[in-house]
Order: sequence, then C-alpha cells, then structure tokens
Amino acid sequence: MGSYSECNGKLCICLVCPHNCKLAPGSSGICRVRQNEGHGSIALTTCGLVSGYGSDPIEKKPLYHFYPGSTILSVGSYGCNLRCDFCQNWHISGGVKGLSGKRMKPEQIVEEACSIPGNAGIAFTYNEPVVWIEFMLATAGKAKEAGLATVMVSNGYVNEKPLEDILKVIDAFNIDLKFFSDESYRKYTGGTLAPVLRSMSQIASAGRHLEITTLVIPGLNDTVNEINGITGWIASECGTETPLHLSRYHPAHKRITPATPVRKLTELHERASETLSYVYIGNATKEGLSDTRCPGCGATVTIRTGYA
Repeated sequence: MGSYSECNGKLCICLVCPHNCKLAPGSSGICRVRQNEGHGSIALTTCGLVSGYGSDPIEKKPLYHFYPGSTILSVGSYGCNLRCDFCQNWHISGGVKGLSGKRMKPEQIVEEACSIPGNAGIAFTYNEPVVWIEFMLATAGKAKEAGLATVMVSNGYVNEKPLEDILKVIDAFNIDLKFFSDESYRKYTGGTLAPVLRSMSQIASAGRHLEITTLVIPGLNDTVNEINGITGWIASECGTETPLHLSRYHPAHKRITPATPVRKLTELHERASETLSYVYIGNATKEGLSDTRCPGCGATVTIRTGYA
C-alpha cells in the first residue's frame, strides 16, 4: 500500500482516480475530500468521518450471489469523484459543507461488525469508497484479520494501482456501470467510460466476486442497443454468470424525469437474459424479477421479496 499522490514543490497530483487532480496548496480535488495541505502530500479530510453506519441485508448492496440472506455492516463517509445529476445519495456524495457524523477508528468498526449476530462482514458504501481509500484499506485489512468478509459498492472510477491495493483486502464488489457510452459518461457524470470498464475487467481477472448495477434512466440509457452493449461486454470480459442488476430510476437530485416504467425494465430484463445467466430488477416490486433461476433447467432456486 503506497502513496496516492505525486508532489513537485507545492503542487500535488492526486493519483487515486482518473481525474488525476492537480492541486495547489489549500485546494481540494473533484471529490472535495482530498486536499493539498501544502506539506508535500495530499490529506484525506474525512479520515474516519462516518456519515452512514448500520446493518443492512447484503441484498441491498445489491449482492445476490455473495453470502445471500446474511446481513452486513455498511459504512460510508462523504464525497464522490463523479458528478451525476441523478445521484441517489447526493446529500453525502456531493455535499461536504457542514459535515456531520462521528469519527471512528478502523478497530471500532471491526469490533462492531464482529459483535452483530449473523453479520457477514463490512461493506463500504453510501458515498464513493475510493475517495477515502486510505481509511477503507486500513479498516478492510483489520476486518480480514478478524475473519470478516469485505465488500465495496463503487462507481469503478479508480486508477489501476490503487485498485490493485484494494483487491488485496476486498472480497466482493458491486460496480455501477452507468452508461455504455463515453459521451454519456462525460455529459452526465463528468467521468469517462474506459476506466470503469478497465476496473471491472481487473476485478474479474483477480478472481474477486463481481456484480454490476445499471440504473435505467428513461431517455438516457433505456434502449435495447444500450443494454445489448452492456451485456455483450460483460459476457465477453467478465463472464456470462456475472450478475447484472437493472435498477429502477426514481427522480433525485437535479433530474426530474419520471420514474422508469416497470414494463420497460421487464423488456430490458428479457433482452439481457438472452446473454447473461443472472439478470435482476431492483427498486421495483414486480413479482419474480428478483428471483434466481437455474440457467440450465430454468427452475426457481431463490425467491426474493424486497430484500428478503
């Protein structure tokens, strides 16, 4: 685990994510939580600052094929390295002024996780975990020593070397693949597509558990061509048994587009299932779309209602 910055005099470059923000003393990166304090390094201003903390069903991450039916202690902080106008957690991902929460040490979080009956481990979620990578790595390392499973729910916008370090201590990932178009990534998130695809390939190649989520937004990424592109890439680069979650969009943050029609999700679910073995619908209540079926014989092997 090394440093994630390069400094030349007082100017520092953050190397955590593909933005590679160049920071003068006193300035912060796009994530708003990594700051050049003028001492020849970049400091994490939210180190140990927890915005969200609680026991969740692991299916809420969503992870359907990793310790199914268990609970997991979920921990988040503040900040994100993308700027999605449809962000579901914008109050902690985008806003970092007047921060509330409590400071916790890695040992405290691990001790809490070990004390919860039936708890599988720790999930780093809510905001974008890569922006507080140093604290996440420290906590995940101690979690592994305690025999706990570790999960990261992420947008996948992270450089290769930091992800190598993350892969040493994180067991399972849910990566949010927002679009299958670089133009859409640039326009609606402020990022680019290629690093996200590279991250998912890197995770799959390392043999870590991977599930992928696409938030289906009317008029932005809800075409059959978009879904065909996503599923074709997943099948080729990550494997046909990689679970894909098609999540229903609801108006949030700056976007007021009406919620995704369930009939559209059903249509895309059917098309995606022609390529991938395990496709699920999230944030919708239509019966059967979150169940797991055997790709061989079609028998239903797991029935889900909500997160149960």
